[in-house]
Amino acid sequence: MKFLSPQLAYLLGQRETRQNLQALFRYLALLAGTIALYSVLFHFLMAREGQEHTWITGFYWTLTVMSTLGFGDITFHSDLGRGFSILVLLSGIVLLLVLLPFVFIRSFYAPWLEAQLRTRAPRSVAEGTTGHVVLARLDTVARALIDRLRQLSIPYVVIEPDPARAVELYADDVAVITGEVDNVDTYESARAGEALLVFSSLGDATSTNVVLTLRERFPDVPVAALAESTDSVDVLQLAGATHVIPLKQRLGEQLASRVDVGQTRALVVGRFEDLLIAEFPVHNTQLAGRTIRDTKLREVTGISIIATWERGRLEPGHPDTVLSTYSVPVLVGTKEQIDELDAMFAIYQPNENPVLVLGGGKVGAAAIRALKAKGVAVHVVERDPDHRDELAAIADRVWIGNASDLDVMRKAGIEGAPSVVLSTADDAMNIFLAVYCRRLNPDTRIVSRITEARNLEAVYRAGADSVLSYSTLGAQSVLALARGRDTMIIGEGVDIFVEPVPSGLREKTLAESEIGKRTGLNVIAVRSGDQLESNPGRDTRLPEAGELVMLGAPEQRDVFRAVFS
Repeated sequence: MKFLSPQLAYLLGQRETRQNLQALFRYLALLAGTIALYSVLFHFLMAREGQEHTWITGFYWTLTVMSTLGFGDITFHSDLGRGFSILVLLSGIVLLLVLLPFVFIRSFYAPWLEAQLRTRAPRSVAEGTTGHVVLARLDTVARALIDRLRQLSIPYVVIEPDPARAVELYADDVAVITGEVDNVDTYESARAGEALLVFSSLGDATSTNVVLTLRERFPDVPVAALAESTDSVDVLQLAGATHVIPLKQRLGEQLASRVDVGQTRALVVGRFEDLLIAEFPVHNTQLAGRTIRDTKLREVTGISIIATWERGRLEPGHPDTVLSTYSVPVLVGTKEQIDELDAMFAIYQPNENPVLVLGGGKVGAAAIRALKAKGVAVHVVERDPDHRDELAAIADRVWIGNASDLDVMRKAGIEGAPSVVLSTADDAMNIFLAVYCRRLNPDTRIVSRITEARNLEAVYRAGADSVLSYSTLGAQSVLALARGRDTMIIGEGVDIFVEPVPSGLREKTLAESEIGKRTGLNVIAVRSGDQLESNPGRDTRLPEAGELVMLGAPEQRDVFRAVFS
């Protein structure tokens, strides 16, 4: 009975539902009138045959015949009576067995189920909820963001307009409320005024409406929105968005930054205070085939190799780890140390052939612009001829055709390209093209985008050297805004964690702590008071009231807490 009153209130409050109920009552009245008419005619026809029955018997006979039960205890003996029985039987099949279930389900049962769903879908967050993230839509970016918010124990709530969908999400353990995204009362129910951040990825027009709706009652809450087009950035900012993320443009720029072209340089992918985290491609350098110890980079420049990317897997950077041609070491150091490393490798002659971009959509176009800004020659293969003029204005050469066509790829320069950028929005196509390009040019560096993070390992197996996920980049960008940090794009599920030195490790050396061996985390700095010691050595002692700055996955951080608690 707890939900009965609100369900009835909703059911009777809908105009369409009231009209359906009126139709149901009219049908029931027609059915009752038909049964009464048949009961009266039964008496007259029975009397004509010389049989006498009560009115209850007439009602009983009519129902048994119309419902096709046909007990046979009361029967007509004349042809007229049997014809009447056939009429009653056929009309019963239509009225009782066909129309009644349909009218009942359509006019009452379906609206009743909808009322149950709507009244059971959560409509507000719990009292006292603060410091949470409000998501105006559940898409691939929001799902990736939810995973990271859960890992960091940051509360969140998703707004879902469809009550039935909201109930499904609630059953899947997603924190959700139902409400319209352009209704200010919905954000009141989500306690947006106490939120850490409100995030919208509903498209430029709808996101603008969401921002304006929020600013009507919550002028100070931080609001982040994804911009599909760079032209919409100013509009969203004018509407009141605190942060606008042109994600497709940013993804294209990130893909371009991972291209192996020109002088070999370290790519800064993260920052912690004055400490920079960078990636450095081994390809075409003298580091290939050496161990980390033999590179002597720490002795010469002061930087440390804390880990290496091996085709999508982040491996700990042990001194005896051998760097392969396709290894991408993860470095930690200061800006001056990174600059010194770049100067060391400026002597290598780069491959000056054009970079090949497959797919000239928004992401591909952004990658082309970023590459051209660095003075890199770019060739493009695009399937849609409508994009020819736009791409011709920014790229050196454009080929309209299918990237799986060998003649097109050879004309575009695949066999001599130093790098290939796979920028199509289809993950399956990017996986296919990674295999194809690796076969045509085994030495090229393949940089690919994916939309769904679950396809990450597949595209690495296909031959890609560096992969960026649209959903992961979006989630990390929003999470960085929520936490007040710079966006760090190291890899899937890799982040920086700051943990106090456990009591059992105080005054021990870093080697004695065995943090890397037991948890897989990389200690990139040790803080003691106001002093931050970067690249701590094995003999560094862990201070009693200090903090550890570590790089790794959330699962490894959980192991750290469990082991050293």
